[in-house]
Amino acid sequence: MGCALSTRTTRLTPSYDGLSLWHATAGEDWTPRAPLPGDREADVAIVGAGFTGLWTAYYLLRADPTLRVVVLEAEVAGFGASGRNGGWCSALFPKSLAALARLPGSSREAALAQHREMRATVDEVLRVADAEGIDAQARKGGTVVVARNLAQLRSARAEVEHARSWGRDERDVRLLDAREARTRLAAAGTVGGTYTEDCAAVHPARLVRGLARAVERLGGTVHEQTRALGIERHLVRTDRGTVRADVVVRATEGYTPGLDGERRTVVPVYSLVVATEPLPDDVWARIGLAARETFSDHRNLIVYGQRTADGRLVFGGRGAPYHFRSRTHPAFDQEPAVFARLRASATAMLPALEGVSWTDAWGGALGITRDWCASVGLDRVTGLAWAGGYVGDGVGTTNLAGRTLRDLVLGHDTELTRLPWVGHRSRRWEPEPLRWLGVNAGLRVMTIADAEERLTGRPSVLARAMAPFVGGH
Repeated sequence: MGCALSTRTTRLTPSYDGLSLWHATAGEDWTPRAPLPGDREADVAIVGAGFTGLWTAYYLLRADPTLRVVVLEAEVAGFGASGRNGGWCSALFPKSLAALARLPGSSREAALAQHREMRATVDEVLRVADAEGIDAQARKGGTVVVARNLAQLRSARAEVEHARSWGRDERDVRLLDAREARTRLAAAGTVGGTYTEDCAAVHPARLVRGLARAVERLGGTVHEQTRALGIERHLVRTDRGTVRADVVVRATEGYTPGLDGERRTVVPVYSLVVATEPLPDDVWARIGLAARETFSDHRNLIVYGQRTADGRLVFGGRGAPYHFRSRTHPAFDQEPAVFARLRASATAMLPALEGVSWTDAWGGALGITRDWCASVGLDRVTGLAWAGGYVGDGVGTTNLAGRTLRDLVLGHDTELTRLPWVGHRSRRWEPEPLRWLGVNAGLRVMTIADAEERLTGRPSVLARAMAPFVGGH
């Protein structure tokens, strides 16, 4: 994902610093904040102290310091996907431009506006981190996605051609020839690739924990060890008491199915990650990533990686099964067979990794809506707001969500509140066992699609058939 795994990969219910490499190196003692002391009232109650909830609280308090903002967290800030992801703060959005343009009330111009805001979001995250003194170990080196066979090269060319058809120029995304791609990432078999500047490698746990402290400095309250049981009109029921508020924000992403009535809102799909020991300079010279580019390749079953500030290689991907009835559990963070496949895949991609020590392996749940479209919104009648469904693209998208929720809550009509994802309602997932069969079949199909491409040298027919169901054209 020889392999020496730390204790961080083997404990069923680890301490918070044992959840991932990021948690272990966040510079935190992870002592939980005080739980909710009983019933209380607030102007805005936010359920979930991950990026979505904390960005929302941050921007609300920046805009109006008099607001009573309460953030409720079942574990500790940064416990979930916000602290366990691959560390890509990117402009990626799970729904394609064409699909965004087809949403009700949307248009080509609206979809492009959303894309522009996503690009700007990368710089906004870095700006806030700098302004708030958050050492997120960030570097905006962009993303290189290599093509390692002819089918992947055709996919890379098609991606760039599609971008040009939308007026997106080389500053947005550009095609790399084999030499240019190998200069950035010396991946085996590279025949070309794509590059975008719109991504920063970050240490996500440092970012989310720093953001929680920023919220508290601005006057917000973060109650940890406080599990929300249900959300109703102007009310959150927790195991510690009830919070009544003018606005209640659901910011629970992959843990949403644990709330009353939300079992079919999103499915929690696990993404797993492995990391090496800090690598010496001579190994990095053979790998590349001199600007700390994030990286992937043009396969169908997603993989992602980065070079950390302390010289480790972090590599993750999908492939873990979806669990019946949308369950999440600490045991699901550990899939030894998937970890082994990730380590093998990374080494096949980057032969310079042969013989290095892999010290960490972890996983976590991300949220996927039925139409693979993230959304943000506020029902002014009920006071219920939400954001989520990022499909793994949340480090950047959550910031845009937080700024948009700020404007919605404060009643401001802005360019952000007119973006096509605002107010979008994905239909609910099918009941079980259809949900379990469909999600796991989809994961299997994308694995087969990669094998199909290796055999035929052409973009997968199976992947093309799946595209409408996974946010594609």
